[in-house]
Amino acid sequence: MIDVLVLGGGFAGLWSAAAATRLLRAQGSARSVALLTPDPDLVLRPRLYQADPARMRVPLDRVLGPAGVRRIAATATAVDTARRRVTALTSDGSRTEVAYRSLVLATGSAVVRPELPGAALLHDIDTLPAAVRLEEHLRGLPEAPAGPGRWTAVVAGAGFTGLEIATELVGRLRARAAPYGAADEVRVVLVERAAVVGAGLGAAARPVITRALDTLGIERRLGTTVTGLDARSVHLADGSTVPARTAVWTAGMRASALTAQIPAPRDALGRLAVDRGLRVRGIEGLYAAGDTAAALAEEDHPVLQSCQHAIPLGKVAGHNAAAALLGLPPVDFAPDPYRTCLDLGEAGAVATAGWNRTLREGPEGFAKDLKRAINETWISPPVDDPQELLRRADHRVGTRQESAPSA
Repeated sequence: MIDVLVLGGGFAGLWSAAAATRLLRAQGSARSVALLTPDPDLVLRPRLYQADPARMRVPLDRVLGPAGVRRIAATATAVDTARRRVTALTSDGSRTEVAYRSLVLATGSAVVRPELPGAALLHDIDTLPAAVRLEEHLRGLPEAPAGPGRWTAVVAGAGFTGLEIATELVGRLRARAAPYGAADEVRVVLVERAAVVGAGLGAAARPVITRALDTLGIERRLGTTVTGLDARSVHLADGSTVPARTAVWTAGMRASALTAQIPAPRDALGRLAVDRGLRVRGIEGLYAAGDTAAALAEEDHPVLQSCQHAIPLGKVAGHNAAAALLGLPPVDFAPDPYRTCLDLGEAGAVATAGWNRTLREGPEGFAKDLKRAINETWISPPVDDPQELLRRADHRVGTRQESAPSA
């Protein structure tokens, strides 16, 4: 039997396992911690809009292994909270059952792909394999038959992910087209059902975003959506057709399907209702973290399905899953103040603070430098360094903090 079992190898899962290990070690306990995931790597999901996505990963065994966390290479298919058992499938298709004392459900979320004609031709950047497929598709465009739309990409959804992939695609497409004298043929079209781009990113950031889209030459089709596509064109609800060989879907996310098996309340995104200590309401020994948890952040705002909240959610859930076994009191989830930093490709970036999305000002290039720090340093866990991993697994250490607070 595993004392603390964590399902999911994303940010929330990794930091849940690390936090549980940290507390158990601090208390001199030899209780076991295991992470069940089919993937050998932590995927740096917030970076999958960038070129060469295959490199956006960190080996889990080099992060958690040195700290003594066992990785079970399998896919969880069922959770029995009454018997405290998880059913999983291994890579060879065999079925296994894992018993636990405390469980952290951190199996993440997935993009909600639409059902429409030609949907199989839609790309997304929700997973590493999907992002790699898009990269391979872009690399193949020079060999594609010439004609309208060869260097055109349509991006459906002008939220955070849609804006980041759309602005990045301009440079990625031009890099492919330039050797063939076709850089001027690159065209990116952003399709959004709402009347404005970045509807959830705040009014203060919108002028910055709009200027960036204008600078990059990104077209906007607002108040409409994609209704179908084929290999050479994308059809919109307003009756227009955009000749395009590339289409990317970014609209809508939903929590892991495993949450539907848990006999507990869920929100509209499928996330489980949790208390301040991230225990799933009404179920002993079960905690939720990351995109599966309908937790409250500051000022009674629900957390977002984002890396920014997944990391502290994981730390608190893992800590409390171990604390319950040791008879220690739980700690409350209290994340860093909410902030955003949106990459805008070659046109820069924009940063906001607070739930009212106040624009963060700074010297020229401040937001872009901040985004690079987030992507390249802050979100990456330490490799082959168990001492640093466990230091950072302290729930009191924020993602942006350099050192742990005194007791």
